[in-house]
Amino acid sequence: MNTLEIQKEATSIPTKKTETMSGSKAVIECLLAEDTEVIFGYPGGAIMPIYDALYDYKDKVEHILVRHEQGGIHAGQGYARTSGRVGVVFATSGPGATNLVTGLADAQIDSTPLVCITGQVFAHLLGTDAFQETDVINITTPVTKWNYQVTDANEIPSVLAKAFYIARSGRPGPVLIDITKNAQIQQFEFPGYEKCTHVRSYRPKPIVRKEYIEEAAELINNAEKPFVLFGQGVILGEAEKEFANFIEKGNLPAAWTILGESAIPSDHPLGVGMLGMHGNYGPNVLTNECDVLIAVGMRFDDRVTGRLDKYAKQAKIIHLDIDPAEIDKNVKATVAVWGDCKETLPLLTSLLKEKDNTAWLNKFKEYAKEELEQCIQPEMNPEGDVMSMAEVLNALNELTNGDAVIVTDVGQHQMVACRYAKFNQTRSNVTSGGLGTMGFGLPAAIGAKYGAPDRTVVAIIGDGGFQMTLQELGTIMQFGAAVKILILNNEFLGMVRQWQQLFHDKRYSFVNITSPNYIMLAQSYGISGQKIDKRDDLKAALKTMLDHDGSYLLEVMVGKENNVFPMVPQGCSVSEIRLK
Repeated sequence: MNTLEIQKEATSIPTKKTETMSGSKAVIECLLAEDTEVIFGYPGGAIMPIYDALYDYKDKVEHILVRHEQGGIHAGQGYARTSGRVGVVFATSGPGATNLVTGLADAQIDSTPLVCITGQVFAHLLGTDAFQETDVINITTPVTKWNYQVTDANEIPSVLAKAFYIARSGRPGPVLIDITKNAQIQQFEFPGYEKCTHVRSYRPKPIVRKEYIEEAAELINNAEKPFVLFGQGVILGEAEKEFANFIEKGNLPAAWTILGESAIPSDHPLGVGMLGMHGNYGPNVLTNECDVLIAVGMRFDDRVTGRLDKYAKQAKIIHLDIDPAEIDKNVKATVAVWGDCKETLPLLTSLLKEKDNTAWLNKFKEYAKEELEQCIQPEMNPEGDVMSMAEVLNALNELTNGDAVIVTDVGQHQMVACRYAKFNQTRSNVTSGGLGTMGFGLPAAIGAKYGAPDRTVVAIIGDGGFQMTLQELGTIMQFGAAVKILILNNEFLGMVRQWQQLFHDKRYSFVNITSPNYIMLAQSYGISGQKIDKRDDLKAALKTMLDHDGSYLLEVMVGKENNVFPMVPQGCSVSEIRLK
């Protein structure tokens, strides 16, 4: 072949078509290429060009106008948690961007994949204190997995591809992309969108070391009292089946963190309950009696461990996690298995010997019986006319049969819901774990419904947390999200009051909280509802709520000074858990 023929052949190679478009249109095209179904957002001046571009795509992607940017990012979290996809959030510059910070921090610590796109002032105004300018990159650096400021439209396709890849891969988390207004209106040659599969120096999926798998298996096979703790990593890794196979082959008792709850059904015979400050009696006490502790996709949060200097000191620790930063951070591992648990668990399971741990499992049953008699039954069947939160959850379980998505706010009701709610399928328990964000519940439930449109979504919220983001009732009114809202009203900031009662001599300092007429409030937003304070009305009211076509608000008055037990007091070890 001569030189001329080579040149002719080269020119015949098809080239990628380019199209001239604005940076704003490119943003929407990139989102569509990522199969984005829904965007939660609030427009403003600095992001207006992107919203103008979105106007032409209303038939291809749904935009939910929230009532506050914090509501938008919590909705994005709820969507991500139930769907397993990346939540997408829009906000403008300045206060719009800073209103995302709480949600970013919440998503960062709870490993929730988000891509947040904020508008920014023109590039030439950066650093001049222009109207609604804030340094959003430096503000959000501590609470994002990655952030980046785009000042040139040519960067948009590659930056957004990288953003989605980073948000969803490895240990998921929130990413924020700040786009200056000039980049939004700039015309450029859009080269098309290619999903990112690699970022230099970023290693989201570690190489599994076979020798560590073998060491872990040997410890488990030789253990007389093995105990598994599992967190949300099982769910995020989509490793629910692999995890069930693991504990079933080894006949291993397994306890969950609040974010790991629902990875296995609540009634799984090897599920022994919830860990932590308000977890179940047996899992806490027996943490300090097991000889091998296997942690899967959890980070040894202080609410799980209590006093670290008295935590599982007798045990060999096996820690399986995808994030190397979590290994040895709080609890020193005897064997660290760094990797994706969907990959590491089958390898470990294949080396396990089938064992009879009946005597050890019976220890958990003994503690469960004691907890049932001293704590659970009195909570489920309280004396007097005042209802308890636990009996409300018990009645809800009977009606949902464990098939609902339960979204909680933060406080006593959250702990009660995590203790008593029953789940049959994964991605069913949506709550703010690490950050403990009051106000999370209502907007997260809206997002959860968009993420799981065919499932019943019940938002269980306290009277305090509800008042932090109740403006999102307007979002429900406008877009019709069929969220069932269950307010457990004890007329207190209940968890703070409990601590003041137990540890501050009942000095109830500013925890009494007055609520509006929630039923009239809901009606003003076109949402039906009712309020009950009698036990005889409970089941019928819950059934009405669940059967209602559309959203519904049910307010249940519960005991003002009821406490959540068991409880590991702060500064105590898990074996010092109190039943009352």
